[in-house]
Amino acid sequence: DLLQHECGIALLRLKKPLQYYIDHYGTAFYGLNKMYLLMEKQRNRGQDGVGLANVKLSVPPGHRYLSRSRSVAKQPIEDLFSQVLGRFADAQEHQRDKLKDAEWLQKEFAFTGEVFLGHLRYGTYGRNTIERVHPFLRQNNWRSRTLALAGNFNLTNVDELFDVLV
Repeated sequence: DLLQHECGIALLRLKKPLQYYIDHYGTAFYGLNKMYLLMEKQRNRGQDGVGLANVKLSVPPGHRYLSRSRSVAKQPIEDLFSQVLGRFADAQEHQRDKLKDAEWLQKEFAFTGEVFLGHLRYGTYGRNTIERVHPFLRQNNWRSRTLALAGNFNLTNVDELFDVLV
């Protein structure tokens, strides 16, 4: 049988607080850098688009805890990470000392959480649009009812699954 490619998935859970990575590795972007490497290794699976979600586990109520970015550009991995890291450009230029403050970063910026979920789309069904790139989000006011989902599958019984999961 011929090998056939399908979507790729990358999952990373940082087990220490963000300040640990700043102190030991000199960067608040340790998780993002690792996700880039994990996704780059699966480049052949992400020819039609990529997506990245991030969850902050220890933010107070009322603050943003879930972030997502997706791309269907010609070079989707590079485009996605330039979008995400571009959010920090002003701070890198004008507030370099603040980039060593994990508490400030987590309050002010997306993608500074502890859990990362990446998806590399290799289209086997449907058109290659941004709406088809995972992770999919189902947001709710309750954190415990918010869902970020990425997979290597085609869902056919969406309505039934939605009723069971939510």
